[in-house]
Amino acid sequence: MMNKRHFLAALAASTLLATAPLSYAQDEIYIPLISKGFQHQFWQAVKLGADNAAEEFDVKVTFEGPDNESQVDRQIDMLAAALAKKPAAIGFAALDSQAAIPLLKQAQKDGIAVIAFDSGVDSDIPASTATTDNVAAAALAADKMAELIDGEGKVAVIAHDQTSRTGIDRRDGFVDRMAKDHPGVEIVTIQYGGGDHLQSTEIAKSILTANPDLKGMFGTNEGSAIGVVNGVRESGREGLVIIGYDSGKAQKDAIRSGLMAGAITQNPVGIGYETVKAAVASIKGESVPSLIDTGFFYYDKTNMDDPEIAAVLYD
Repeated sequence: MMNKRHFLAALAASTLLATAPLSYAQDEIYIPLISKGFQHQFWQAVKLGADNAAEEFDVKVTFEGPDNESQVDRQIDMLAAALAKKPAAIGFAALDSQAAIPLLKQAQKDGIAVIAFDSGVDSDIPASTATTDNVAAAALAADKMAELIDGEGKVAVIAHDQTSRTGIDRRDGFVDRMAKDHPGVEIVTIQYGGGDHLQSTEIAKSILTANPDLKGMFGTNEGSAIGVVNGVRESGREGLVIIGYDSGKAQKDAIRSGLMAGAITQNPVGIGYETVKAAVASIKGESVPSLIDTGFFYYDKTNMDDPEIAAVLYD
């Protein structure tokens, strides 16, 4: 049975053509990007990459997202509004891997090229997805965690959600690698903070209270990781191994101070750039790869100033 969210998306798709105003000149290539959020520095870095590509390829790009990464319905509204402007292509980072499919199907029928970025959809509608290999990246985080706690002990995961592809893949990549290669490590709980650092802080403090013998915590995105750092700091817990995901000043400072052991960094500028580049190619009828792997690194205080790593970190 179709839930309310999917029904609203389908309704928006069915009325798209009837209500669509032409907001841009016919000879101007317009490519809106709808992200998962706007509050984290990660998304500002993605926007920078998209803006760089827009200038290089001489296209009009807009970039927006909901206030936080729990607002699926708000993101669907943004997607519908962007498609109503009859863009040549659209970039979309799904908060829910299925909720937007009716709208994206209508876009496909209307000849609008769809490029997924950061977090894909459970569909073959996107011509390409520009993203990190999140399963492999989270597996590397698991390996580093196991190494730092000598292969045994209790750890916890604070994930940003369980609906987006990034949330699912980072959680499963970490959990599956631990089960396969590090049987001495027990994951005592997986909880979800919506990518919000305040909510994740409270979750982290609760986990620490319930598990006084916890050895490590993994935060699956910028907000989750900052929440873990703040929760550990406010709890006064020492000696806990924290591994994060993404970058930003708070994580970089925590790594330099030794509070956080390290983190996975993506290439957000590259994600934004490759999304627009793939959109332009699709508009021109050129073939694009179904997956554009934008890469990742593990960084800590020993390598974060190396040129290759520093180039993909952001404040």
